[in-house]
Amino acid sequence: MNRIYAIAVCACLALAIAMAGAAPVAAGLDKIAVYAGTWKITTQHFATPYSKAGRENATLRNDCWRSAGFYACDQFVNGASRALIVFIYDAKHDLYHSYAIPAGSGRVFAGTLIIKGNRWTYPNEYTNHGKTVYFRTVNMFSKPDSIEYRQEFSTDKVRWTVMAKGTEHKLP
Repeated sequence: MNRIYAIAVCACLALAIAMAGAAPVAAGLDKIAVYAGTWKITTQHFATPYSKAGRENATLRNDCWRSAGFYACDQFVNGASRALIVFIYDAKHDLYHSYAIPAGSGRVFAGTLIIKGNRWTYPNEYTNHGKTVYFRTVNMFSKPDSIEYRQEFSTDKVRWTVMAKGTEHKLP
C-alpha cells in the first residue's frame, strides 16, 4: 500500500512540475497571437549594398492557430500563401525560435525572435569569405494593431544602416 501511495505522490509531483513548466510557454506563445489577422503594409526600401531603393504596398493575412507548444501562421501576401511560420517559446532564455517554410519549397529558414516590451527583434547574420554581416528586423508596436518596422544591417552590431522601413496596420 505504501508503495502505491509513493508512486501516486511521485506521479502528482511530476505532473505539477510539468504543468508549472508549461505555464511560461503558454504565456509566451500567447504574445504571438497579435500577428493573427489581415494587415496593410507600406514599405520604403533604400539603396544599400544589400537592398534596392523602391516602394512597396501589400496586404498580409496571417491565418494562425495554437497547438500546445507551437504557434503557427500561414502567411498570405496579396492573396497568395507564401510561407508557413512556426514559433516555439524558450522560457529558460525568454526568446522565440521561428521556422519559416516557403510555399512550394522544402527549405526551412530558422530564426530567432526577441521580445522586449513593444520591441520585437528578429536578428540574423550572414558570413561570406570570412566576413560576417548582421541583419535585423525591428518591429515597434505602438498599439496591438499598429507596427512601425525597419530592416537593418551592420558589420559591427554597433552602427546599423537602414535597408527598409515601413508600417503595418491591422484591418478590422
